[in-house]
Amino acid sequence: MSNQTVFLTFSGIIPPGARKLAERLSSQQATPQKGEQVRLNILAVSFVNSYLQYMGFETDLEASDSWNPVQQLLMDVADLSLKNLGSLECRPVLEGEELVYVPPEVQSNRIGYVAVQISKSFREAKLLGFFKEVSTDLLPLIQLSSLENLLEYLEDLTQLNTAKLALQSQISSTFTNLKQWFENIIDTGWQEIEFLLADQAIYADSNLRNTRSTFMSRGKLVAFEQDNFEKTVVLVVTLTPESEQETDIIVEIHPTKDEIYLPANLQLQILDFEGACVMEAQTRSTNKNIQLQFSGETGELFSVKLVLGDTSTIENFAI
Repeated sequence: MSNQTVFLTFSGIIPPGARKLAERLSSQQATPQKGEQVRLNILAVSFVNSYLQYMGFETDLEASDSWNPVQQLLMDVADLSLKNLGSLECRPVLEGEELVYVPPEVQSNRIGYVAVQISKSFREAKLLGFFKEVSTDLLPLIQLSSLENLLEYLEDLTQLNTAKLALQSQISSTFTNLKQWFENIIDTGWQEIEFLLADQAIYADSNLRNTRSTFMSRGKLVAFEQDNFEKTVVLVVTLTPESEQETDIIVEIHPTKDEIYLPANLQLQILDFEGACVMEAQTRSTNKNIQLQFSGETGELFSVKLVLGDTSTIENFAI
């Protein structure tokens, strides 16, 4: 018996509607060369779209740059948007060619690259295989990974995305999303600090903020039961965006308007996503506030823990 690896491909008829669309869009281009490029790109994307829909994957042609007339004109683009997964580049290859061309403008922001062989009649196509990543313009077809590997890869991405969405749903119900504060989406209980702090505290508090850029502050009342009495403090969180990915964060504790000092031995802790304490501060007998400052990246999780005597409370945050 011979021990051969079966290399899965797929051949079929290009949908008539796709052929008509490719012909129409091709005729609208400024040069024959650009027209041919648009024709082949549309045929390749349409064929991959039909195949992946048949295999059970959700696609969105309208969200693809290859379906945008302006992007067709400005770029050599043949992407297919897969819902919740990203864009898959569908690069056309003519019969007899041994290399697939991947333009520099599409060598990033793609979940993969499929080589699609288009027949000379423009009526049939064949999925030859795929690359997960590319770093050069011309790639030998003999280096393609099997189409079967593409299906497994997309299935893995789908499962990861499902898990990610489930985690995001869990986070949204138990974590305060700080990025949403800048969209004026504020969780219940968080208020503007002017309603919670005395004027002097607000003035002192403002000196802690980075006034060189936009910031957002919100406060929340936190109560502790101590010796049959309720002691309340104000938790203040201030956000200062440093970049699209990084945010400076100040966490402060203040007394309420009716008090001058914070309770003695009040502990402020910053916990990482695993619950380990990474920063802490503690009041003495005459502290008017305590604060901790740090930076975090978009998507990071952290918690603020307040401890007074044998009672504690935790607020969870997503950056």
